[in-house]
Amino acid sequence: MTPVTSSGQTPLVDQLVDWELAVTVAGRLVAPGPPVSRAEADRAVAQLRRLAERATGHVGETTGLHVAPDTGAVVVDRPGWVRANVAAFRELLAAPLVAARDARRAKDAESGRTRREDGPGAAAATALARRASGAEVGALLAYLAPRVLGQYDPFGPDPTGSPTPSPEAPAEPGRLLLVAPNVVHVERELGLRPRDFRLWVCLHEETHRVQFASAPWLAGHLRSRTEGLVSDVVGGPGELAARLRDAAARLPAALGEGGDGLVGLLATPEQRAVIEEVTAVMSLLEGHADVVMDEVGPGVVPSVDTIRRRFSARRGGRPGLDRVVRRLLGMDAKMRQYTDGAGFVRGVVADVGHEGLNAVWSGPEALPTPGEIADPRAWVTRVHG
Repeated sequence: MTPVTSSGQTPLVDQLVDWELAVTVAGRLVAPGPPVSRAEADRAVAQLRRLAERATGHVGETTGLHVAPDTGAVVVDRPGWVRANVAAFRELLAAPLVAARDARRAKDAESGRTRREDGPGAAAATALARRASGAEVGALLAYLAPRVLGQYDPFGPDPTGSPTPSPEAPAEPGRLLLVAPNVVHVERELGLRPRDFRLWVCLHEETHRVQFASAPWLAGHLRSRTEGLVSDVVGGPGELAARLRDAAARLPAALGEGGDGLVGLLATPEQRAVIEEVTAVMSLLEGHADVVMDEVGPGVVPSVDTIRRRFSARRGGRPGLDRVVRRLLGMDAKMRQYTDGAGFVRGVVADVGHEGLNAVWSGPEALPTPGEIADPRAWVTRVHG
């Protein structure tokens, strides 16, 4: 069923993607989690919730950023993670799709142009494209669902609610998601102590919650940059088709070392500059979380050195086809964010300590530029003088 607004119209974001079909396709394709008894599953869920709440204090002690404990962590299975991200995708795409459409219509009105999408047969073509898009989103999420241990969504809707909430309903505050079957799978695969590994994962994700709680402006800043980028990349049907043709010629580069995946292929030079800006911020967030989860030390996570060593080896040990898919989706670029961002954070902390690093949360002007991520001293000089 396609949702409608109070005015009786179907939101554009629902005209273009069949979100319910995305959930259905992902549910059929996603690999099952590791075999666990009901009692084991219940214990894992309860422990993850406790450790997420406890992690807040450890993050505060390490970083000097003190916020209220997290009592709202949501522990989900793989289908639950899919539903949460379908809701988040829909929420994030709604505004930029409308902006892109309105910009096209204004431009067409000036030129007197009539697009095929507004002519006869448009409804049938839109319905077919809507289902195709839903199936593609579902297949993508089915691939990703077994690979995510947790995530913090600073501006998504309630992950436990409907994948197609009313567009008039306000988004819930940010939520921390922990994917229990994936955590259990990795700790078994790597032979890790379950309690240590679960707390280690919670420390990383809880650091993200602390970041956004310490910088209330950050979610809006990222959202505006991301929505603007989506609107620009979508463009008109002709523009997107031309970019797809150009992208096909550059596909080998996207799959090579250092490739940025589909987004990098489709972006114009101007859009790539915005991507680099957003990537610098994401590198900061991911690198900061990686440093914190390791700096808590063996007093909090006794086997932290073993976890880091084995987990880092696992990150780089993917087989051939899986590596190709990861590069196409830009996931290898995300792995570089951890390394680059952690190097930036360690460089700044070595120079001015965590207290000096915390200036980065004071406002958008204090965020590191792409060049400063590779040169922490340049950021220290600019921000601290």
